[in-house]
Amino acid sequence: MASSSEIRESFLRFFAEREHERVPSGPLVPPNDPTLMFANAGMVQFKDVFTGKEERPYSRATTSQKCIRISGKHNDLENVGVTARHHTFFEMLGNFSFGNYFKQDAIKFAWDYLTDTLELDRERLVVTVFGGEDGLAPADDEAAAIWKDVTGFSDERVIRCGAKDNFWQMGDTGPCGPCSEIHYALGIDDIDPRTFGDEPAADGRGWFELWNLVFMQFERHEGGKMEALPAPSIDTGAGLERIAVVKQGVLSNYDTDLLRPVVDLAADISGKRYQSSQSEDDVSMRVIADHARTAAFLISEGVFPDKDGRAYVLRRVMRRAIRHGHRLGIGEPFLHHCALQVADNMGDVYPQLNERRALIEEITYQEEERFRRTMDRGLQLIADNDEWVEHDGTRSLPGKVAFRLYDTYGFPLGLQEVIGQEQGFEVDHEGFNEELEQARVRSQGSKIGSSAVAKVYPALAQNIGAVEFLGYDTQSAQSEVLALLADGGPVDELGNGAQGEIITRATPFYPEQGGQVGDRAVIEIKDSRFEVEDT
Repeated sequence: MASSSEIRESFLRFFAEREHERVPSGPLVPPNDPTLMFANAGMVQFKDVFTGKEERPYSRATTSQKCIRISGKHNDLENVGVTARHHTFFEMLGNFSFGNYFKQDAIKFAWDYLTDTLELDRERLVVTVFGGEDGLAPADDEAAAIWKDVTGFSDERVIRCGAKDNFWQMGDTGPCGPCSEIHYALGIDDIDPRTFGDEPAADGRGWFELWNLVFMQFERHEGGKMEALPAPSIDTGAGLERIAVVKQGVLSNYDTDLLRPVVDLAADISGKRYQSSQSEDDVSMRVIADHARTAAFLISEGVFPDKDGRAYVLRRVMRRAIRHGHRLGIGEPFLHHCALQVADNMGDVYPQLNERRALIEEITYQEEERFRRTMDRGLQLIADNDEWVEHDGTRSLPGKVAFRLYDTYGFPLGLQEVIGQEQGFEVDHEGFNEELEQARVRSQGSKIGSSAVAKVYPALAQNIGAVEFLGYDTQSAQSEVLALLADGGPVDELGNGAQGEIITRATPFYPEQGGQVGDRAVIEIKDSRFEVEDT
């Protein structure tokens, strides 16, 4: 069995032997890039190199990049612990060419590493290529021909797919190009390529992506016009956790040596047995392991839990882990133990985890102590509550009480619901959302004063009702636009560069209240993008 450290080193050494510069992982907080909250791919630290804004003394590079996907369109939070593959933090192995080599070498390198160095079963591999799309780009017949030549694959194992999975672009304009994914059939007997595309089982069995090769060969201009780049480039990314699954003979990323020690520690602390199942207890242990890893790395880079921005994301992650610990029946602070286990596991590769070990322990312990006081106070307030509603034999916590616990005492709705499951009561969601909407209207009215806009909110609230708040469970969502406001009243549209307000049926954005500033975010509607400056 290959350890994750051995896999990481074998990857970097393989490409270093092929004249790639070994470049350390960039930081999780990208310097000088306000468009990203966290580094979410290996190419982030090379973004200016790819666009020509920066020159480096090498034209080939290889890295193992620390990544976090917990905000924007790359947000895996709600799937963490539920699936075998999703994480908030992960490592992306990558090789890059800045105008040096292109498809032939990129494909040959990937195939040689997987089948010669790692000795993966080539019969369990298939590849995808871009199948073409009108108005975007033609099919990538060149990549398909190279794959067949390098691997000896038949047409049925070189699968043509659409732009959603097999065309990459940095933004609405700029470098872009087709990509090619390498997939592996894990833990299944039927490896016929015709089964490719079936959803993997909950335990991880099935086809899953190992590696993505991006061929940057076009530049997209305003209006969608595409031109060939004078010096095409390569950007690839392979998940370390995913390769470790295959080499270590397990089904789930959480059973690899990268995460299983933290999962086992969570199980030991809870006094429960981890069984690699989809039970609620096992999901909670996996959530704790993932979130402890994210917390340890972010704290080691100087991000501390607080009320806004990256600090607030960290707080939400930590408190989500603590809530899962509460669900497991853990009655004492525990997250610091799990975060230190992360340092034990990965400190040799990422020395800042050991260098800031005491800080990681202190911050995670203090945050949990603070949140546990909030939970204890909330539990007492629920116990003392005398405003219960009985309906058909079911006891319900009224929305106004639930909102008071949340708004005045900082007691999350999600935790109220967990306690309700344990104590046999329900929480009035509709009433809570109505109280939340009324508070938002009052807040907006106080900010706007006597302006005409303040008069619009009561009418809107009466006509469209309460907006559903989703922010306890997810940081991204799809929803219906109910109204647009600008210059003191409703409008039919917001033009390019205009400022206004968008009201949706549901939202994951946290409003300004309870001591917490409103979220800043992005709303995407078809080809339009709105920067959310306040909520």
